[in-house]
Amino acid sequence: MAAEIPLQWRNWLHENLMRGVAPDQLVATMQENHFELTQINIALIEMIRDIELRLDPQSNFIPPEPCDGIGKPWSVILQLRKPVIQTYQNVLSSDECDELVALSRNKLLPSTTVDKDTGAMVPHEHRTSSGTFFQRGENELIRIMETRASEIMKLPVENGEGIQVLRYGIGAEYKPHFDYFPSEHKGSQVHIKKGGQRVATLIFYLNDVAEGGETIFPEISLKVSPLKGTAVYFSYYSQGQVNPLSLHGGMPVIQGEKWIATKWMREKSY
Repeated sequence: MAAEIPLQWRNWLHENLMRGVAPDQLVATMQENHFELTQINIALIEMIRDIELRLDPQSNFIPPEPCDGIGKPWSVILQLRKPVIQTYQNVLSSDECDELVALSRNKLLPSTTVDKDTGAMVPHEHRTSSGTFFQRGENELIRIMETRASEIMKLPVENGEGIQVLRYGIGAEYKPHFDYFPSEHKGSQVHIKKGGQRVATLIFYLNDVAEGGETIFPEISLKVSPLKGTAVYFSYYSQGQVNPLSLHGGMPVIQGEKWIATKWMREKSY
């Protein structure tokens, strides 16, 4: 359960909502003042309902529903329109997170990125994590995660790449980048041939990070804090068009370590 936001900040939120300030602007300001995204959005949802605020249709913020449906443990805590971003809580249990970390710890290798000219996977100074891949359906836990990812992302399991687990130690980061394959890069064609373009990403957070390690979307001033069992989904390709607002990165870990699992989806069966 998220900690209560102090009264002076709740009053500030209420006053600015009544003045017509866009909720996404309020989210950015509060994150700059070190509030967790879950805290902010619980307060926003309550206030929007209490005062029956009519949001500007152009607002980037969409009030999330309290639950996604019967039988699903997860629920939406943030939705944005441009780009499409949704954050979820209770996507994985604590035991599931711990199990995946344990399965991955002894398999880690330095992370790589796609060489823009050749398509080869090579180390890069902008990405300083270590990681490992699991084949689709490799074990029961992976099958459970793939099913949940398919339901959240609304794409078939067959369109998914294998889940990648990543560990970030102190100072490790991934500078802002795109997950889609830029069409102007010759090396992208090597990957697009296998299942088409990447269309969306789901990041599972496998542990609480003592400090740092947020996922950032610099074009829209959004930070998502890594909280165990939560996840962030974002899409960036539709009808042949990519969305540059999906630029994102992993901020350096300051204390502790960060474990995540990433699921990428393609246009077609991968």
